[in-house]
Amino acid sequence: MFRLKWIAALSVLLFSTLACVTLFGEEPASVGKESEGGTPPTPAASEEAASCPGIASQIVEANTPVDSPGDGAGDFAFEEDEAIYLVTYAVHGNEIRDPVYGEVEAELQDEQDDTGAHRVVWDYFTALIPLESRPTLAEFSIMTDGQDNTLAAVAQTYDDPYRWGLEVDIADTGDYDYLTFTLVHEFAHLFTLAPDQVPPSLAIFNNPDDNDIYLDEISACSTFFPGEGCSNPDSYINAFYDQFWTDIYDEWNEINLIEDEDEYYDALDAFYYKYEDQFLTDYSVTHPAEDIAEAFGFFIFAEQPGGDSIAEQKILFFYQYPELVELRGEILANTCAIFPE
Repeated sequence: MFRLKWIAALSVLLFSTLACVTLFGEEPASVGKESEGGTPPTPAASEEAASCPGIASQIVEANTPVDSPGDGAGDFAFEEDEAIYLVTYAVHGNEIRDPVYGEVEAELQDEQDDTGAHRVVWDYFTALIPLESRPTLAEFSIMTDGQDNTLAAVAQTYDDPYRWGLEVDIADTGDYDYLTFTLVHEFAHLFTLAPDQVPPSLAIFNNPDDNDIYLDEISACSTFFPGEGCSNPDSYINAFYDQFWTDIYDEWNEINLIEDEDEYYDALDAFYYKYEDQFLTDYSVTHPAEDIAEAFGFFIFAEQPGGDSIAEQKILFFYQYPELVELRGEILANTCAIFPE
C-alpha cells in the first residue's frame, strides 16, 4: 500500500502516501536467496512461473482474509506508533547509494547501522520487480514503527512530485509471504499513480495543507481523483474506478468525511461487511487506490478466477492489458527464483 495521509476537508482525504499494514510480527529479515554477487538473481520472463505454483498459492493463502462478518476481523482501528526513519538511500537503477541517516535512539542504532539487512530487502524488491517497470522510484527508506503495524509504503518525494520513494519497516520483514505480496502491492501504487497515469497537481503538492486548493482541484477533475492529481481518462485507476466504484463511491465518501476516529472506523467496518463480496481484503475498502493495489497482488499470485463475484472481476480487470499479463509472468518467474525455501 501506500502510506495513507488522510486530511479532512471538512474531512476530505488527501491521499499523499499509501501504506501497507501488516498483521504479523516476525524477526527482521536476514534471509533471501542471493547470488554469489550478493544480489538475488532475476530470471527472464518465461513460462517457468508455472514451475512453482505452490509458492504463489502459499502467498495467496497468507494474504486472503479468513474472517466472517461479526468476528471483529474487519475492525480497522489499530494501534500505530509514529514511524522512525533510520536511513534513506538515493536510488540509481538497481543500486542504492548516498545514505542519509535519521536521528535515532540508542536502541535502534544496530538496525540503522545494519546496511547488509537494508540491502537484503532492497535486493529482494529489485529482484521481484523489473527495472524498466519502476522508472519513478528515486528513494528507498528503512524505517520502523514497531512490529505489526505498517510494513511498507510509497509516497511522492518531498522535493519532486514526479518521483516516488519506497519505505519498508525493518521490524516486519521476516515473513516472506507477507513481504512479497506487500512489495508487489506497493509497486502497484507506483505504476497506477505514475505521472503518465495521474499527472501530479503542483498546486496540491506545493500546498499540502490547503483544503480549498484540494477541493478546487477535485471540482475541476472529470475523472477519478486519487489525491495526487486528476487521473487520465485511459489510466488504469480511472478504468478501475469506473468499473467498480461509481455505484458505491458516494456512500464510501460519506464515511470518509467522518472526523471522529472511532465513528469513522465503525462506519468503515460496516461498509466492508455490507459489500464484502466486492472486496478481496478488508484493507481494500480504505480507498480505491488501495483496492486496485490489493487486486493487483491477487492478479499476480492467484490463479485466473471465473469472475463469479465482483471481487473476482477485480482480478480479471488486469487481464485486459497485455502489458500487465506479460509483467505478471515476469514477477511470478522472479518469485519462483528468489523466494526463500
